[in-house]
Amino acid sequence: MTVKEAILKSLEDLQKPSNHKEVLANIRKNKYYDFKNAKTPDATISALLGDFIRKNDSRVHRNKANSGTYFYYLSKNEQNIVIEELDTLVNEVQKIKKTYKERDLHILLSSYLKSKNIYSKTILHEESKNSKDDHQKWIHPDMIGIEFLNLTSTVNKAFMKILNKADTFKLTSYEIKKEINTDYELKKCYFQAVSNSSWANYGYLVAFEISDSLKDEMERLNQSFGIGIIELKANPYESKILFQSKFRELDFKTIDKLCKVNQKYESFIELTEKALAVQERYYKSIEKEFDEFCDKYLLIESEVEVYCKQKNIPLNDSCE
Repeated sequence: MTVKEAILKSLEDLQKPSNHKEVLANIRKNKYYDFKNAKTPDATISALLGDFIRKNDSRVHRNKANSGTYFYYLSKNEQNIVIEELDTLVNEVQKIKKTYKERDLHILLSSYLKSKNIYSKTILHEESKNSKDDHQKWIHPDMIGIEFLNLTSTVNKAFMKILNKADTFKLTSYEIKKEINTDYELKKCYFQAVSNSSWANYGYLVAFEISDSLKDEMERLNQSFGIGIIELKANPYESKILFQSKFRELDFKTIDKLCKVNQKYESFIELTEKALAVQERYYKSIEKEFDEFCDKYLLIESEVEVYCKQKNIPLNDSCE
């Protein structure tokens, strides 16, 4: 039985408007499909349910409740379904279910980046000048990061003096999303990342949940436009780069624009400039300034577990 066949079989069993989590639970309960090789079965079921609608498959219908939740059912059962009951059902579910916010993921990403010796800073859109201006909608990254070339040998340090200092650090832009379930969501998020990272050496789209069915399209977009993709985990040290970002030269004109509209971005760039100009004997003090200015991060897995539970972020097995 294919996954789509399992979905149809589950909708037949359920005999009521059901969200993707209920469909998945029924598939697992009845062992219609083995998800042992699927990384995010929840997102996969959501995406495939959406495919029935986008492809105008007459077997499946859906309704959107006031809360924004989609409920799916077999069209042949429509006359037996009281759609008006959906909002009541969803409201009851919403009272019980707690979820996390996109910005709750920032500290997980900063923890992952810190483990890679990358300093990172969140850039809040609402703190920018004219933040409600539509022309500025896609110029702000969610987070920025900097990685300095770690030179330890005397030869390397001497050699560096005759090189362009811009070659000793790399700036990266990060666009963060909770989940990406459909081809439409992927393209929207991806091109937002393309726009927001135009100034940086590297650009990444980061998501906590990504549908397995989107891997081919992610690869195509990465090859065409160069933005990398990171799969973020509840245990940040298990996060991984699915597709590497391609290097680009810095766009100083856009950097200047961002400095003018966002104070924290400007402070980050000023601190970077200070680090490049400082004498070697004062470098430790600059590292301390970066640590104090940049985002907080979690040091040990027990801290990660406590944080995720507080913020209702789903824990993967290794954190439990």
